[in-house]
Amino acid sequence: MGPERAVCSAKGCQADAAWDLQWNNPKIHTPDRRKSWLACDEHRTSLSDFLGARGFLKDVVGYSPGA
Repeated sequence: MGPERAVCSAKGCQADAAWDLQWNNPKIHTPDRRKSWLACDEHRTSLSDFLGARGFLKDVVGYSPGA
């Protein structure tokens, strides 16, 4: 059995992840805590906009499996 595939976090999407959207919710996370949503090229903007509108988005970096 091989390694699990990293897929986009958008609802229903099964595309390979290309981006790591790093975020935190300041009401419940310490400032240095980072959670991740993975995104494909198609959903990078919509997921970033969703997190950004709430003030949660901290960084968007290329996703590298195993990094």
